[in-house]
Amino acid sequence: MTDDRNREPGPAHDPEVLQLAAKVFDLARHGDTDTLAAYVDAGVPANLTDDRGDSLLMLAAYHGHAAAVSALLRRGADPNRGDESGRTPIAGATFRGEEEVLRVLLAGGADPRAGSPSAVETARMFGRRDLLALFGAAE
Repeated sequence: MTDDRNREPGPAHDPEVLQLAAKVFDLARHGDTDTLAAYVDAGVPANLTDDRGDSLLMLAAYHGHAAAVSALLRRGADPNRGDESGRTPIAGATFRGEEEVLRVLLAGGADPRAGSPSAVETARMFGRRDLLALFGAAE
């Protein structure tokens, strides 16, 4: 067993790193595509997640920012990576009814049947026949 009380804080505990991460998550939430893309191009992981397991892609998708979703996918973000609860970006966008985001995610390889609840299950819960058709799923 090691005693962590005498160790230097690592990068994950560095206040500057935490502040930068918070800024990047806010960029995804607010759809600041150009700045978000610049940070990822400079080395921020495209699949960076917060303490709840929400990825940059999840936040951009849930908040309806199709351009940011597209930029993240082009930079290697995993369209099927779920959060700690098993929800995927496409399920989040389905919950919010973000059709443009859904089209971008599908084109980027998102599986509407992945996760729990999946996008298909979410569309069924809310009676979204239009989205079920988009996913190629039966009612």
